[in-house]
Amino acid sequence: MASPISANRAELLAIATSVATEKMIDKSIVIEAMEEAIQKSARNRYGAENDIRAKLDPRTGDLRLWRVVEVVEEVEDYFKQVDLAAAQKLEEGAKLGDFIVDPLPPVDLGRIDAQSAKQVIFQKVRDAERDRQYEEFKDRAGEVITGVIKSVEFGHVIVNLGRAEGVIRLDQQIPREAARVGERVRAWIMKVERQNRGPQIFLSRAHPEFMKKLFAQEVPEIYDGIITIMAAARDPGSRAKIGVISRDSSIDPVGACVGMKGSRVQAVVQELQGEKIDIIPWSEDTATFVVNALQPATVSRVVIDEEESRIEVVVPDDQLSLAIGRRGQNVRLASSLTASAIDIMTEQEATEKRQKEFAERSKMFEEELDVDETLSQLLVAEGFSELEEVAYVSLDEIAGIEGFDEELAEELQSRATEALDRREEANRELRRGMGVSDDLAAIPHLNEAMLVTLGKAKIFTLDDLADLATDELIAKKRVEQRRREAPPGTAPRPPVRRDARPEDKGGVLGDYSLSEEQGNEIIMAARAHWFEEEPKSEEAANADSSQ
Repeated sequence: MASPISANRAELLAIATSVATEKMIDKSIVIEAMEEAIQKSARNRYGAENDIRAKLDPRTGDLRLWRVVEVVEEVEDYFKQVDLAAAQKLEEGAKLGDFIVDPLPPVDLGRIDAQSAKQVIFQKVRDAERDRQYEEFKDRAGEVITGVIKSVEFGHVIVNLGRAEGVIRLDQQIPREAARVGERVRAWIMKVERQNRGPQIFLSRAHPEFMKKLFAQEVPEIYDGIITIMAAARDPGSRAKIGVISRDSSIDPVGACVGMKGSRVQAVVQELQGEKIDIIPWSEDTATFVVNALQPATVSRVVIDEEESRIEVVVPDDQLSLAIGRRGQNVRLASSLTASAIDIMTEQEATEKRQKEFAERSKMFEEELDVDETLSQLLVAEGFSELEEVAYVSLDEIAGIEGFDEELAEELQSRATEALDRREEANRELRRGMGVSDDLAAIPHLNEAMLVTLGKAKIFTLDDLADLATDELIAKKRVEQRRREAPPGTAPRPPVRRDARPEDKGGVLGDYSLSEEQGNEIIMAARAHWFEEEPKSEEAANADSSQ
């Protein structure tokens, strides 16, 4: 680009127009950049202490150069001040305190000044270009966009989007997909961030939303809102599942997404490098949706634990491998689709588990309530699993059990209450022995068993508890279950429990089903003493009383 300082008026305007057109920014921004560059170069010539201004007429190209000085009675700074007599020569009627213009003659700026001016202009134009790119793309997150692969750097794919560049990071690419420079590629805009080096446009081909957008492009019913994709889960490049529902009972959502002879789904599969897609009908009933999500496996029974957001699925022995899928893929996708942890077991495993739980609960009631085996088993068979349930349910619920009467129900509730008191006292002694402060016992929602758990986590005082965040206190623990793959033709090996990963350890009291509201109340109660007014010393109290 020619130097704006040495160029004539026509060249200045031509340069401004050319740069604005090339960079697709407002011409006034280029004019402003030129003025700033000229001011900087003029200060280098006349002295940086001067307040020099430049004005370039966008129509004629005329350039005016001046410095601003203040009218003062006694000049202390000869670069920025002028006395009244000199000021009135420059501008008739100038008064003390005015800021007046002292015109400067055009100067022939040297090569170094011109180079400095060019750098100023380039920087200003670059900043304007970045702002334009950010403004153009900031509201386009969630769109599918097409670009040309510009380069591959450290595994990350740089995509030319026309007026900007985007990046598909390694973890957002479809595995084993070859990225070739010059090829066209479609991707989903994850987010747009403003950064020092310019706007960063992050793209994805591995996100479930990309697959949903592709279906919206291929299936008119989805685009029109007749069919909705309620949930989607992907193992990029391998397999995916989507749950669909139709707002029109006459339209089959699965058939519409598959298309004539599979034409619609195949178009999406081809774009996703052969990723197999299971299209299943979505249902508001969680159990039904889980059964659909685990297709092609057959499910015998579904047990839902809403508090723990876990689902126990029982399948026939010959369906276990199919339900779990290769390397756990099928159950993992189903779990992601339903937003719940899914435990899969065979009929035999489920029976053994029920028998074990039944025996453990019966034994507990037998010992804690001091009753015979038959009576304890009756309680478990009726759905009682904890002492608290026996102690606090309505009397009629226990008395209504076949073979029970009101007198027996009252006695059982009395014994259950006594057993809970014994537990509480034992936990109290244990808690005090561990050094857990009595102040913690006064906090709402905490019982002695919880206090023992806090003690085991080295939380002994109000300050120890107050330092925790709510999530650190109550987040539920999650322990994943996986199965070793069995060689073909052999029976699946038994499930293997894996220790919770660091991010899955949950809160200190994660096993006690405390709500977020209760967790907040506990933390705030522990912090209350931080905000209490400290008691005044005796001297301060005496000073107040004497006033």
